[in-house]
Amino acid sequence: MLEIYVDADGCPAKDEVYRVAARYGLNVYVVSNRRISTPLEVWLKPVVVSGHFDAVDDWIAEHAGEDDIAVTADIPLAARCLERGACVLGPNGREFTEDSIGSDLASRDLMDQLRQMGAVTGGPAQRSKQDRSRFLSRLDDIIQAIRRRRGTPK
Repeated sequence: MLEIYVDADGCPAKDEVYRVAARYGLNVYVVSNRRISTPLEVWLKPVVVSGHFDAVDDWIAEHAGEDDIAVTADIPLAARCLERGACVLGPNGREFTEDSIGSDLASRDLMDQLRQMGAVTGGPAQRSKQDRSRFLSRLDDIIQAIRRRRGTPK
């Protein structure tokens, strides 16, 4: 069954995910380290995990599978979800793929090293209207592609 898993701590695209999931009647797992406010919908499943630093990532990576969608900006989590056959979409609308994940991981490692040396001090750019639009469009495209693959009606 096509389900959406949201790496919810700090995810700026939750409202867009809710809107698209409601339209398609999809379950959404909103996974976080702490309780966060979500609309009261039967298809919306808040999951609070505790424990170690990567507990949210571990939970999503264990549950997201083939023909599911993970929404995250976390590149190592994206790689783990791709290994399990899930589609992965960043909150800026950029899809992570098997073809791109190797260079994404390498770039992440390089930026981490530069930050540790003090050469780079900023974080990611703020999410723009174009990012939001691209996210909505790409999420819809991914859902449609999965449904076509599975022979599910629109």
